[in-house]
Amino acid sequence: MSPRKVNFHTLGCKLNFSETSTLAREFARGGFERVAADAPADICVINSCSVTEHADKKCRNLIRKLHRRNPQAIIAVTGCYAQLKPQEIAAIEGVDLVLSNNDKGELYRRVAALGGKCRAQVFSCDTDSLTSFFAAFSSGDRTRAFLKVQDGCDYCCSYCTIHYARGASRNMPIADLVDEARQIAAAGQREIVITGVNTGDFGRTTGEKFIDLL
Repeated sequence: MSPRKVNFHTLGCKLNFSETSTLAREFARGGFERVAADAPADICVINSCSVTEHADKKCRNLIRKLHRRNPQAIIAVTGCYAQLKPQEIAAIEGVDLVLSNNDKGELYRRVAALGGKCRAQVFSCDTDSLTSFFAAFSSGDRTRAFLKVQDGCDYCCSYCTIHYARGASRNMPIADLVDEARQIAAAGQREIVITGVNTGDFGRTTGEKFIDLL
């Protein structure tokens, strides 16, 4: 029996790119075959953006396109748009799973448990509940690797949705991030780009300093 095929679609920032890469590694470890974004697949994973209304529209159009192209494929949507407007996404034909940014780390497990198409399941939470940190780094996709060191933002600017989509500023301890950087280097990648929502606020949750991380 051939392995189930999965493809990935990343909208938005480099932070999303690092998270998608980590999700892809989880699927690979689980025996799934990753295929190109435009190839037929059994599962389509979308990591969405919601910085602007244009970003939301781009995600909706992508969902419809994937469903037309692979009507039997399971479509799972996570990311900032899924956090802010989960029911709007769930109402789109073809969507099977909508996961908040807090549930992103559960995406592989929830998708793997599905046997096929189903009525859209929604796993959502409010901004105050966005407390988990999904550790992530990219690998193998490009010459450089993107290492996620921070998530969230404490500034509730009136023109910006990021605080509501990502929650409060938080980070992993420096020691854990250094271990991840060593994994990246051991895999042969020569350059690491540090990424986050607001890297200037690194250390809010651990009492450490960004300069010490560097």
